[in-house]
Amino acid sequence: MASKEVLAIVFLSILLHGAVTTKVVDGANVIDRCWRGQPNWAANRQRLAACSVGFAGKMRQNRGPGVIPYTVTDPGDDPVRPRPGTLRYGATVLGGKVWITFQRDMHIRLAQPLFVKSFTAIDGRGADVHIAGGAGIVLHRVSSVIIHGLHIHGCRSQPEGLAVRPGGAVQPAGGMDGDAIRLVSSAKVWIDHNSLSRCEDGLLDVTVGSTDVTISNNWFFNHDKVMLLGHDDGHAEDRRMRVTVAFNRFGPSVNQRMPRIRHGYAHVVNNVYLGWKDYAIGGSMGPSVKSQGNLFVASAAADNKKVTRRMPVAGREWDWASIGDSFLNGAVFKQTGSRVRPNYNKHQAFAAASSNQVKSLTKDAGVLRCSVGSAC
Repeated sequence: MASKEVLAIVFLSILLHGAVTTKVVDGANVIDRCWRGQPNWAANRQRLAACSVGFAGKMRQNRGPGVIPYTVTDPGDDPVRPRPGTLRYGATVLGGKVWITFQRDMHIRLAQPLFVKSFTAIDGRGADVHIAGGAGIVLHRVSSVIIHGLHIHGCRSQPEGLAVRPGGAVQPAGGMDGDAIRLVSSAKVWIDHNSLSRCEDGLLDVTVGSTDVTISNNWFFNHDKVMLLGHDDGHAEDRRMRVTVAFNRFGPSVNQRMPRIRHGYAHVVNNVYLGWKDYAIGGSMGPSVKSQGNLFVASAAADNKKVTRRMPVAGREWDWASIGDSFLNGAVFKQTGSRVRPNYNKHQAFAAASSNQVKSLTKDAGVLRCSVGSAC
């Protein structure tokens, strides 16, 4: 991307989002309104678990008197024999329901992928935590997981090695391509307020039958292939996949897959898109997409103004609808088929805001600056 175009997109981002603030919570962002205005958020961290919406629903199984509080004090990583105090020990080895926080700012380089167990919340609020320069995070056949408040960047595929898995077995950890976060056959997962960029492969993959996932309030930037929903064209199990993509900021310097969907259903709502090169939303194998109340800003110098890209397969039906989206710089969305509703239950449902509210809804996307004793 030309340097002048990058500067133009950065300037547009500033205009859209304004100065960074952690004090004022936009009333239409139902997730942030639920917890951010409370000065005592650090004394009641588990309140966050009741604030999720979309297909993940409320994460109430991650809260309660049986949850073990665990503090990361050591940024080191031994993938085979994790030490108490490290992130891997709390996220993989420690039994029961766990709520993980961080004692201080830290940079963690994972020597092998971090396999997170079920009923785990990783909560970076109050510290500046970077998972960077090594492997990424894997959710493999787990449920009820929250990942909140982490900088994840520079993830790379690692040489073949061993890593402990949930339950204590030490197994080969090969086959990981350098994703920031990968979901494999997992359900009821909430990814919220993280900043993700510059990884070797994807920033976020939801694959192999994973479903009931909410991806909200994240900032995705400086990356090619951003988000993949669905393993491959031949994996029919992903037809049951349901993912909510809400209140996120895409860009600057993003190329494609925001998201790319195979087979399943995606509700893409109240996000801002600050340019793309190939496409913003794409798919194959006839997925259903409801794009609602988003703001699509095509790059001024880009040849491609099309928001969507379909990779057609004969005999597949496409139900892609744009409802209340806004388009700038010539952006255009091609609709096909019927409007398919997400059919949320009462624990998942939320009201979509108008696209003219998106710049305020997403101004604090990514990691928040939270201090104990003041509103986040």
